[in-house]
Amino acid sequence: MENCDLLLEDGRVADVFGERRLAARAFGPEVRVRDASGCYIAPGFTDTHIHGIGGHGTEEGDPREIEAMSRALPRYGVTSFCPTLYPAPRAELVERVRRAASARTPGDGARILGLHLEGPFISPERLGVQKPESASPVDLDFLEELWEAAGGRILLMTVAPELKGMRELALSCAKKGIVLSAGHTNATYENMVEGMQAGILHATHLFNGMSQMHHRNPNAVGAVLIHPEISCEIVADGRHVHPDLVRLVVRDKPLDRIVLVTDSLRPTKQGEGPLFANNQEVEPADGVFRRKSDGVIAGSCLTMIEGVRNLFSWGIPVADAVRMACGNPARVLRRDRLGALVPGYEGDVVVFDREFRVRAAAVRGRLVVDEL
Repeated sequence: MENCDLLLEDGRVADVFGERRLAARAFGPEVRVRDASGCYIAPGFTDTHIHGIGGHGTEEGDPREIEAMSRALPRYGVTSFCPTLYPAPRAELVERVRRAASARTPGDGARILGLHLEGPFISPERLGVQKPESASPVDLDFLEELWEAAGGRILLMTVAPELKGMRELALSCAKKGIVLSAGHTNATYENMVEGMQAGILHATHLFNGMSQMHHRNPNAVGAVLIHPEISCEIVADGRHVHPDLVRLVVRDKPLDRIVLVTDSLRPTKQGEGPLFANNQEVEPADGVFRRKSDGVIAGSCLTMIEGVRNLFSWGIPVADAVRMACGNPARVLRRDRLGALVPGYEGDVVVFDREFRVRAAAVRGRLVVDEL
């Protein structure tokens, strides 16, 4: 909508109105006014897959690190996120989850919605930079340990649908409200369909860390492209996925099934100092971080506002790019009052200019970035 104004009140969107109604409406001196002329006003972005930013990361589950991430993220348009933990051996992962779940949203930071566990029930054949000893067979007792350690704060879990016992695990997660996402998987097409039947209806970083499409077996990638009901993450840095493939996904999948994520690592926007992610040394190369020991892609250095800018530069309308960054992840996480500028919805807002620079951000109606 052109030439509109947004009113935030009591932490929520109170009204959205045009210039004519603004002129007729009286506001008291307690109302703070910010002029966002020439900028976009959008719902705040939700990053459902992020390992770190600004030299702070989730590797050890340190709540102080996660809270520091929270403070750094609004500058890049993020008003809510799911700290994403790497898999680890059982006792170690349970302790990391316990610590991470104790993190609380600081007053000047992006909202910590809940945890995303990228494992541990993943394929040893599709580890990426995950450590072999961190992958686990399906174990319902292990799931219960993780759930109790998190105090019920696990929102999302990446799993390999082909693992034995996955159906039972999926049904248990459904009762807990955990969204399951197919990733780090060597699944056949049939495995993916069986996973869908059990409720695995999301996919982690599409095209990366999963069995590739073949004309005789569509495998994991093909299943995501074929079935419109499966939603998927996209890392829109132009390196993890070719821009033309991103355009193909946008053309062929329902728009509300595509979720922009960063998969960003601790060294993203860090500046000086040694670069480590998942306790392994990494180095920037070709727009991503690669593991220094063997050159394997370890993750991205993308921010959400950069992802929106990239999508726009690839010919995707800015409104569609924004939807992938806010409304779509809210739908996947089943947050009914998040991701839209509608009266009664959460007052999470980002303001960015035509050069895709964040000028303001509000979390629950409170300005945490104010450069207007």
